[in-house]
Amino acid sequence: MTDFAKVVRRHMERRGMSLRATAAAAHYDPGMLSKVLGGKRNASPYLAARLDDALGAGDEIRAAVADKPKASTPKPVAGKGVAPSAAVLALQAAMTGDPAELSIAADGLAELVRFYAHAVAVTPSAGVYAELLSARTFAGTQAGRATPRTRPDLAVSAGWLSSLLAISATDLGDHAAAVVWCTDAERKARETGYPELLGWAALTRAAIAYYQGDPARSAAVARQGQAAAPAGSAAHVKLAAQEMRCLAMLGDFEGMANARQRAAAALGRIRPDAMQVGIYALPRADDPPYTATSLLLMGCYADAAAMTRAILTSAYPTRPAGDQPTNYARTLLIIALAAAGLGDIDAAAATGAEALSAGRVVWPTLVLAGRLARQLDAASPGSPHATGFHERYTDAGSRLALPAGPAGQDR
Repeated sequence: MTDFAKVVRRHMERRGMSLRATAAAAHYDPGMLSKVLGGKRNASPYLAARLDDALGAGDEIRAAVADKPKASTPKPVAGKGVAPSAAVLALQAAMTGDPAELSIAADGLAELVRFYAHAVAVTPSAGVYAELLSARTFAGTQAGRATPRTRPDLAVSAGWLSSLLAISATDLGDHAAAVVWCTDAERKARETGYPELLGWAALTRAAIAYYQGDPARSAAVARQGQAAAPAGSAAHVKLAAQEMRCLAMLGDFEGMANARQRAAAALGRIRPDAMQVGIYALPRADDPPYTATSLLLMGCYADAAAMTRAILTSAYPTRPAGDQPTNYARTLLIIALAAAGLGDIDAAAATGAEALSAGRVVWPTLVLAGRLARQLDAASPGSPHATGFHERYTDAGSRLALPAGPAGQDR
């Protein structure tokens, strides 16, 4: 047992607190705390501070980490042409340069995955992409230095960061970069035996095909992804739902109904530990995601509009844009397309305009807006509503943010 662990356990005994109670008080994972106290992981200053406060140790636990001799701080690491982000610089500053301290990098990168999963959902932008790229480069560099004990954790975090880069690149319309990141996430999934990453990579590939107007290929990729993604994962639910809306677009209503049943069954089997944060979260609803879109594609405009309004009420009760403004915008566009299908051109144009004003424009939103613009032009050519929305759509296309550097070139 390390000196640090002895100090912590002494204060735990003084307070009469178990390991699980201590972890809960420090807002730390009990399994990770067990590894630290068992000498299998090194303690970070962050953990020491949390434990010191939770146990009322009067800075004694903080000092147990601070007194440890430190090697020289490693030089900043970044890929060619990639400046380290503030988050990566913070991780580098927290590390001492000792390979044994790579657990700090592993813990920090795991936290960054959760942070960026939310950030990508809220503000997909060139800035987020650049930060993700910096974090992924750092993860890859540290994995090369890691011991067999820390390498799997670093590799899993690298895989999640590649998955987020794939999603972000897809939002930005950079499909070539998205495919590369999907491939990398799949490689990390196989290296680490983490099949949920395979599911999210498949979902990103399926989404690209869907918005490129190839529902047959998208459905095939979604079926392959369901075979790879573990049952009870959020990725498995979304893949079944993706197949559902693809089959609806193809006019295969029987297949769409079967896929909807599979998606609903998968939704009922979600595991407590399934990745559900930010961009990986599932909506809280009785129906699987994409059901309203499938109804719209089947021509059931009134049903699609009613279901989507119910989603707006439940998912965005207080803030107009909720926590995921791009999802909010796409939800509004489903209502607008349903209104256009019902012949209510005024409502369709107004709701579509609201969608394009809801937040930062991303590529899938622009695809749906393009469909609405064409539908309005066909239903009411030359009308103020159709012309006005087409102008908004064109302006939104000019505001589609692209990542800086090679990923944003030649488009």
